[in-house]
Amino acid sequence: MRLLKSLAPAVALASACAFPAWAADGPAETPPLDAAAPHLDGSDLSLLWGLPFVGILLSIALMPLLLPRVWHHNFGKVAVFWALAFALPFVAVEGIDIAGHELLHTLLLDYLPFLILIFTLFVVSGGILVSGNLIGTPNTNLSLLAFGTLIASLVGTTGASMLLIRPLLRANQERKTKVHVFVFFIFLVSNIGGSLTPLGDPPLFIGYLQGVDFDWTVEHMFGPMMLMSVVLLAVFYVIDSIAWRREGLPMPEEESRQIRIQGGHNILYLAAVVGVVLTTGPWEPEWSLHIWHLSFPLDSLVRDLALISIAAMSLKSTRRSIRVENAFTWTPIQEVAILFFAIFVTMIPALAILRSGTDGALAGLAHFVTGPDGNPIPAAYFWLTGALSSFLDNAPTYLVFFNLAGGDPEILMGPLATTLAAISAGAVFMGANTYIGNAPNFMVKSICEEQGIRMPSFFGYMAWSIVCLGPLFIALTFLFFHHA
Repeated sequence: MRLLKSLAPAVALASACAFPAWAADGPAETPPLDAAAPHLDGSDLSLLWGLPFVGILLSIALMPLLLPRVWHHNFGKVAVFWALAFALPFVAVEGIDIAGHELLHTLLLDYLPFLILIFTLFVVSGGILVSGNLIGTPNTNLSLLAFGTLIASLVGTTGASMLLIRPLLRANQERKTKVHVFVFFIFLVSNIGGSLTPLGDPPLFIGYLQGVDFDWTVEHMFGPMMLMSVVLLAVFYVIDSIAWRREGLPMPEEESRQIRIQGGHNILYLAAVVGVVLTTGPWEPEWSLHIWHLSFPLDSLVRDLALISIAAMSLKSTRRSIRVENAFTWTPIQEVAILFFAIFVTMIPALAILRSGTDGALAGLAHFVTGPDGNPIPAAYFWLTGALSSFLDNAPTYLVFFNLAGGDPEILMGPLATTLAAISAGAVFMGANTYIGNAPNFMVKSICEEQGIRMPSFFGYMAWSIVCLGPLFIALTFLFFHHA
């Protein structure tokens, strides 16, 4: 109810911007409705339109640190305030047609599918209880992080994160120094591990839908992913071993670890989620549903309905006691839904300006990624895609730079393979730079804090990422992205 109450004003505003005309049509010879859709010209926008986006980011970063009680009880109101701070002037200046189209497009075609997917993975993974006599020794923690990194490309970073965060919390419940465990969990399981397949992270799935071969990602991302993962796991093991010794904890006696899994049928639901995403992705049906100037292809509708059905079946078929013992609550997904609602809405002008390329207020960025000979600079694409993916949603950011690099999948997979790998790595790896770089980051933070763990502040977490990830990003630049 709190989620619905928080979102209601802004959703109502977006819906009021246009009166939807529902129509389903089959194969048509006439141009699609999108051809006549109102268009937001990013070249006309000032950077001042980005102030609400900066406002929500600073609120997320500073208010939990400076006004923790106010933030805890009012973060939904703060999020809606910034969304309205953009939406109301946007409607007044651009008019109902353009503003309504952009808001509805963002809410219905970008935000809602995003929320449905992470909601389903959150529900299904929350019904799997992994228990036993796991003790959070450096070896055990290393094994859990390595396993999560490995499966993230198969079940997605959200699925892997939600599946393993609770067992990791239980294993480390007696540890005093343990924040680093969950920071590295976010680095590896919630981000870097999802870089090998289009199933792992939304930006790569966007590339798959644009025509990038499924196995291309595995081949070209394997080297960067292995370098990041191996080095980070080694660094983690050193840090965790030092922390373990400083606590004066004795190593437990060698004994067989007994692992018990309850709610195992949810593993089949996880496989079903992967199957739904994988099979509906390349499907291009001719039938579509139109709302005003927005087109909803049948594959998208089937995917979202299937995911909602899977979540409902998981809730229905999983014993309540399993979720209770798993400390499952709705707070993490509620927080993500509300805050990312404001982020998606307020980043509309930022993405529009980026799409305008050399004609927009950020023209310097387009020049930054292009050499004097007109060819793309892979290293520049890596850093710019990554820097923006640290704060903007990484899927549309990936798409912007995919198109800026030419948008032809055959050329990008061939002569410009290094550039496409740089875009892919920047979008996926640098999502680990901030709590809002990727949805699982914030969910893991919320679950940990719900269990009484004092996670680093927004800037405190960024200090971790700069120190631990920054040198690796520099190494990647010289080893993989220094030439076209």
